[in-house]
Amino acid sequence: MNLIFLGPPGAGKGTHAVRLAQQLNIPQISTGDMLRGHVKAQTRLGLEAKKYMDAGELVPDDVIIGMVKERLQEPDCAGGYIFDGFPRTVAQAEALSEFAKIDAVLNLIVSDQVIIDRLSGRRVCPDCNGTFHIKHLENASVCPNCGGKLVIRKDDEPETVLNRLNVYRRQTEPLIDYYRQKGLLRDANGEGSVDANYAEVLEALGIR
Repeated sequence: MNLIFLGPPGAGKGTHAVRLAQQLNIPQISTGDMLRGHVKAQTRLGLEAKKYMDAGELVPDDVIIGMVKERLQEPDCAGGYIFDGFPRTVAQAEALSEFAKIDAVLNLIVSDQVIIDRLSGRRVCPDCNGTFHIKHLENASVCPNCGGKLVIRKDDEPETVLNRLNVYRRQTEPLIDYYRQKGLLRDANGEGSVDANYAEVLEALGIR
Protein backbone atom coordinates (compact mmCIF):
# COMPACT_ATOMS: atom_id res chain seq x y z
CA MET A 1 0.00 0.00 0.00
CA ASN A 2 1.16 3.51 -0.84
CA LEU A 3 -0.27 5.78 1.86
CA ILE A 4 -0.31 9.41 2.97
CA PHE A 5 -1.03 10.41 6.58
CA LEU A 6 -2.67 13.83 6.97
CA GLY A 7 -3.55 15.73 10.12
CA PRO A 8 -2.63 18.81 12.14
CA PRO A 9 0.56 18.96 14.24
CA GLY A 10 0.18 16.74 17.29
CA ALA A 11 -2.53 14.57 15.70
CA GLY A 12 -0.39 11.42 15.99
CA LYS A 13 0.66 11.03 12.34
CA GLY A 14 4.22 10.01 13.18
CA THR A 15 3.21 7.66 16.01
CA HIS A 16 0.69 5.75 13.87
CA ALA A 17 2.79 5.87 10.69
CA VAL A 18 5.76 4.26 12.46
CA ARG A 19 3.55 1.56 13.98
CA LEU A 20 1.78 0.75 10.71
CA ALA A 21 5.05 0.78 8.77
CA GLN A 22 6.41 -1.86 11.16
CA GLN A 23 3.23 -3.93 10.90
CA LEU A 24 3.22 -3.86 7.08
CA ASN A 25 7.03 -4.01 6.80
CA ILE A 26 7.17 -0.92 4.58
CA PRO A 27 9.12 2.34 5.11
CA GLN A 28 7.72 5.42 6.82
CA ILE A 29 8.93 8.41 4.80
CA SER A 30 9.33 11.73 6.61
CA THR A 31 10.52 14.66 4.49
CA GLY A 32 12.09 16.19 7.61
CA ASP A 33 14.22 13.08 8.11
CA MET A 34 15.06 13.05 4.39
CA LEU A 35 16.17 16.68 4.47
CA ARG A 36 18.44 16.08 7.45
CA GLY A 37 19.85 12.94 5.80
CA HIS A 38 20.67 14.73 2.54
CA VAL A 39 22.24 17.68 4.36
CA LYS A 40 24.36 15.35 6.50
CA ALA A 41 25.48 13.34 3.46
CA GLN A 42 26.17 16.61 1.57
CA THR A 43 24.33 15.40 -1.54
CA ARG A 44 23.57 17.82 -4.37
CA LEU A 45 19.98 18.22 -3.14
CA GLY A 46 21.18 18.44 0.45
CA LEU A 47 23.61 21.28 -0.29
CA GLU A 48 20.85 23.13 -2.15
CA ALA A 49 18.38 22.63 0.71
CA LYS A 50 20.95 23.74 3.30
CA LYS A 51 21.21 27.19 1.70
CA TYR A 52 17.51 27.80 2.38
CA MET A 53 17.53 26.17 5.82
CA ASP A 54 20.52 28.24 6.96
CA ALA A 55 18.69 31.38 5.83
CA GLY A 56 15.59 30.34 7.79
CA GLU A 57 13.54 29.97 4.62
CA LEU A 58 11.26 27.15 3.45
CA VAL A 59 12.95 24.63 1.18
CA PRO A 60 11.38 25.05 -2.32
CA ASP A 61 8.97 22.44 -3.64
CA ASP A 62 11.26 21.35 -6.48
CA VAL A 63 14.01 20.40 -4.01
CA ILE A 64 11.59 18.46 -1.77
CA ILE A 65 9.98 16.74 -4.78
CA GLY A 66 13.45 15.78 -6.07
CA MET A 67 14.27 14.12 -2.74
CA VAL A 68 10.94 12.28 -2.65
CA LYS A 69 11.36 11.05 -6.22
CA GLU A 70 14.83 9.69 -5.39
CA ARG A 71 13.57 8.06 -2.18
CA LEU A 72 10.78 6.17 -3.96
CA GLN A 73 13.32 4.59 -6.30
CA GLU A 74 15.04 2.81 -3.40
CA PRO A 75 14.36 -0.97 -3.13
CA ASP A 76 12.55 -0.83 0.23
CA CYS A 77 9.71 1.18 -1.37
CA ALA A 78 8.85 -1.56 -3.87
CA GLY A 79 6.19 -3.06 -1.59
CA GLY A 80 4.65 0.23 -0.46
CA TYR A 81 5.37 3.19 1.81
CA ILE A 82 3.77 5.72 4.16
CA PHE A 83 4.28 9.46 3.72
CA ASP A 84 4.30 11.27 7.07
CA GLY A 85 4.10 15.07 6.71
CA PHE A 86 4.15 15.09 2.91
CA PRO A 87 2.65 16.49 0.78
CA ARG A 88 2.07 19.74 2.65
CA THR A 89 0.37 21.66 -0.17
CA VAL A 90 -1.89 20.94 -3.15
CA ALA A 91 1.00 21.92 -5.45
CA GLN A 92 3.17 19.21 -3.85
CA ALA A 93 0.31 16.70 -4.16
CA GLU A 94 -0.08 17.47 -7.86
CA ALA A 95 3.68 17.05 -8.42
CA LEU A 96 3.62 13.75 -6.49
CA SER A 97 0.79 12.42 -8.66
CA GLU A 98 3.07 12.60 -11.71
CA PHE A 99 5.40 9.85 -10.44
CA ALA A 100 3.58 8.00 -7.62
CA LYS A 101 0.26 6.17 -7.30
CA ILE A 102 -1.34 6.71 -3.89
CA ASP A 103 -3.79 4.03 -2.69
CA ALA A 104 -5.31 5.89 0.29
CA VAL A 105 -4.94 9.06 2.34
CA LEU A 106 -5.61 8.83 6.08
CA ASN A 107 -6.94 12.00 7.70
CA LEU A 108 -6.61 12.10 11.50
CA ILE A 109 -9.33 14.30 13.02
CA VAL A 110 -8.37 16.11 16.24
CA SER A 111 -9.78 19.33 17.73
CA ASP A 112 -7.55 22.36 18.22
CA GLN A 113 -7.98 22.24 22.00
CA VAL A 114 -6.81 18.61 22.21
CA ILE A 115 -3.76 19.47 20.11
CA ILE A 116 -2.90 22.50 22.25
CA ASP A 117 -3.24 20.39 25.43
CA ARG A 118 -1.12 17.60 23.94
CA LEU A 119 1.71 19.75 22.64
CA SER A 120 1.87 22.37 25.39
CA GLY A 121 2.03 19.52 27.95
CA ARG A 122 4.92 17.81 26.17
CA ARG A 123 8.37 17.90 27.78
CA VAL A 124 11.67 16.68 26.37
CA CYS A 125 14.97 15.70 27.97
CA PRO A 126 17.99 17.13 26.11
CA ASP A 127 20.25 14.59 27.86
CA CYS A 128 18.59 11.32 26.78
CA ASN A 129 16.17 12.62 24.06
CA GLY A 130 13.19 11.26 26.01
CA THR A 131 9.72 12.73 25.32
CA PHE A 132 7.03 12.85 28.00
CA HIS A 133 3.70 14.47 28.86
CA ILE A 134 3.15 16.28 32.15
CA LYS A 135 0.00 14.26 32.91
CA HIS A 136 2.17 11.11 33.12
CA LEU A 137 4.94 12.69 35.24
CA GLU A 138 5.27 12.93 39.01
CA ASN A 139 7.68 15.84 38.56
CA ALA A 140 7.26 17.91 35.38
CA SER A 141 10.84 19.24 35.55
CA VAL A 142 12.83 16.02 36.06
CA CYS A 143 13.38 13.27 33.47
CA PRO A 144 12.17 9.93 34.88
CA ASN A 145 14.72 8.07 32.73
CA CYS A 146 18.00 9.85 33.49
CA GLY A 147 17.22 12.56 36.05
CA GLY A 148 18.01 15.34 33.59
CA LYS A 149 16.17 18.65 33.43
CA LEU A 150 13.02 18.53 31.28
CA VAL A 151 12.35 21.44 28.94
CA ILE A 152 9.49 22.59 26.71
CA ARG A 153 10.47 22.89 23.05
CA LYS A 154 9.89 26.22 21.32
CA ASP A 155 7.61 24.33 18.88
CA ASP A 156 5.40 23.25 21.80
CA GLU A 157 4.84 26.65 23.43
CA PRO A 158 1.11 27.59 23.21
CA GLU A 159 1.70 30.63 20.96
CA THR A 160 3.84 28.56 18.58
CA VAL A 161 1.29 25.74 18.54
CA LEU A 162 -1.43 28.21 17.50
CA ASN A 163 0.80 29.51 14.71
CA ARG A 164 1.55 25.96 13.53
CA LEU A 165 -2.19 25.25 13.46
CA ASN A 166 -2.82 28.40 11.44
CA VAL A 167 -0.15 27.39 8.92
CA TYR A 168 -1.71 23.92 8.71
CA ARG A 169 -5.19 25.35 8.11
CA ARG A 170 -3.88 27.66 5.40
CA GLN A 171 -1.45 25.39 3.56
CA THR A 172 -2.23 21.74 4.26
CA GLU A 173 -5.95 21.48 5.11
CA PRO A 174 -6.95 22.07 1.44
CA LEU A 175 -5.44 18.62 0.76
CA ILE A 176 -8.42 17.07 2.57
CA ASP A 177 -10.84 18.25 -0.13
CA TYR A 178 -8.27 17.55 -2.86
CA TYR A 179 -7.98 13.87 -1.91
CA ARG A 180 -11.66 13.52 -0.98
CA GLN A 181 -12.57 14.53 -4.53
CA LYS A 182 -10.23 11.83 -5.81
CA GLY A 183 -11.99 9.23 -3.63
CA LEU A 184 -8.83 8.46 -1.65
CA LEU A 185 -9.60 10.07 1.73
CA ARG A 186 -10.21 7.92 4.84
CA ASP A 187 -11.13 9.70 8.11
CA ALA A 188 -10.11 8.41 11.55
CA ASN A 189 -10.53 9.82 15.06
CA GLY A 190 -7.27 10.93 16.66
CA GLU A 191 -8.55 12.04 20.06
CA GLY A 192 -8.65 8.83 22.09
CA SER A 193 -5.89 6.64 23.49
CA VAL A 194 -3.02 5.66 21.18
CA ASP A 195 -4.26 2.05 20.93
CA ALA A 196 -7.90 3.03 20.33
CA ASN A 197 -6.86 5.52 17.65
CA TYR A 198 -4.60 2.97 15.97
CA ALA A 199 -7.50 0.53 15.80
CA GLU A 200 -9.51 3.24 14.02
CA VAL A 201 -6.63 3.84 11.62
CA LEU A 202 -6.56 0.14 10.69
CA GLU A 203 -10.34 0.05 10.27
CA ALA A 204 -10.34 3.21 8.11
CA LEU A 205 -7.69 1.70 5.83
CA GLY A 206 -9.33 -1.72 5.73
CA ILE A 207 -6.32 -3.44 7.31
CA ARG A 208 -6.91 -6.50 9.48
